[in-house]
Amino acid sequence: MQPRDPRTSQFIRKAMGREMLDAETEHRLALAWRDHRDEAALHRLITAYTRLAVSVATRYRRYGMPLEDLIQQGNLGLMRAAEKYDPENGARFSTYAAWWIRASMQEYVMRNWSVVRTATNAVQKKLFFHLRKTLVKLDDGEIRREALSETVARELDVPEHQVQIMLGRMSGQDLSLNVAQNGEEDGRDWMDALEDDTVATETRVLEDLEAHRRRSLLYSAVQDLPEREQRIIAERHLSDTPRTLAEIGADMGISKERVRQLEERALSRVTSAVQDAARESISA
Repeated sequence: MQPRDPRTSQFIRKAMGREMLDAETEHRLALAWRDHRDEAALHRLITAYTRLAVSVATRYRRYGMPLEDLIQQGNLGLMRAAEKYDPENGARFSTYAAWWIRASMQEYVMRNWSVVRTATNAVQKKLFFHLRKTLVKLDDGEIRREALSETVARELDVPEHQVQIMLGRMSGQDLSLNVAQNGEEDGRDWMDALEDDTVATETRVLEDLEAHRRRSLLYSAVQDLPEREQRIIAERHLSDTPRTLAEIGADMGISKERVRQLEERALSRVTSAVQDAARESISA
């Protein structure tokens, strides 16, 4: 366990020495913040219960997270609680805030406990935070290894296959890919054994050249169209904000149906021109 930062120790001492709010004061401060956005009331409400964040953080230190980071997450949960709390629902703010503080810390622990995301649903989240405690409770030497996941599943009321998944995840450890395969400093790293799935430079260059050639053929074919058809294609298919047939027809003084006919004829001409150019290129 890392030594505690002096500033963290000072923060904890101040937090534990804050005033204790009674239910009436809590209610009044919460109403002032909700109805009038009174920041002084919010500050008093939050600082009074920073002690909750500190208390919960000490319990989550067993997951190896820095205490100051856990406290910070607890404070974020406290802020969310103040924002969402309804003083008319009858519950004390301290009770409501405790839930948000724990939720914030749990999310932080799960994000940072392993490089590989550990808990991906509500069941695995429950297992992550209760599995070790349950294993200790069941460790009486009488449970066979093959029956362990079944027993834990029954104890926590979760599917057995989810228990098996979490047992596998929590029994492993994160390994660096920048480690030699043979354990020697001059050996080949595991990173070197990973397949590079990016497109080869030569292939990418050829694809870019082909795309450029096709664009050139397309724009050349469009430029050979009559002026009216060229305008329709440009405004309907080459613009970042394509216009409707009706809008173009109104500008050109023709009907929407006539615009559609001209567009169809223009597209047919462009397609034929591009195909002819491509065939000539192949035969050349």
